Amino acid sequence: QRRANPPNSAFRIFYERGDLPVMVDHRGGQSQISWKIAVELLDYHHYLPIFFSGLRELQYPYNFLAFEGVKNLLEHGGAKILPVVPQLIIPIKDALNTRIPAVIVKAVKSIMILVKAGANGSENFIGQALVPYYRQILPILNIFKEKNRNLGDGIEYSQKNGENIGDLIDECLAMLEQNGGDDAFINIKYLIPTFQSTIV
Repeated sequence: QRRANPPNSAFRIFYERGDLPVMVDHRGGQSQISWKIAVELLDYHHYLPIFFSGLRELQYPYNFLAFEGVKNLLEHGGAKILPVVPQLIIPIKDALNTRIPAVIVKAVKSIMILVKAGANGSENFIGQALVPYYRQILPILNIFKEKNRNLGDGIEYSQKNGENIGDLIDECLAMLEQNGGDDAFINIKYLIPTFQSTIV
């Protein structure tokens, strides 16, 4: 059966080979991610880019495990995340380039969780580390920022969660600006001309 979202992500390939320390736990009627090893002990250089690569998967369990895995890894990664940021750009870009609303939502949410993971006092090193990569990730956000105030796939998502992709992207851009240091605004503005500063 051909999928609209080829080729297989690294995540899917590793998972099918049994090389990822995760599985779906169906206890209590709710699907949950279950780790075979404590998340804190994982090699982030190896695993974090693989989980990010799975963000563009549409099929269960890959889509579920990749997104839940990204969230868990970012919540527990601490200082291990920053050095891996450059390796996350291509998987993020690949997810955004699918132009599939459900995938874009996950990619944008993952960017926001990534930036949140860098919150440490007044300086956000992860937020700053993303600035040089804006030109790879923001052009797609620019397309969807305006285009989606009402998109087929996005509609169900909007009503269920009280937000749509356009709003989510606005929130993400504000977060990038607020955490990206002195150069963030001018770089966002260059790629997204309609962007208005959110820093008072």
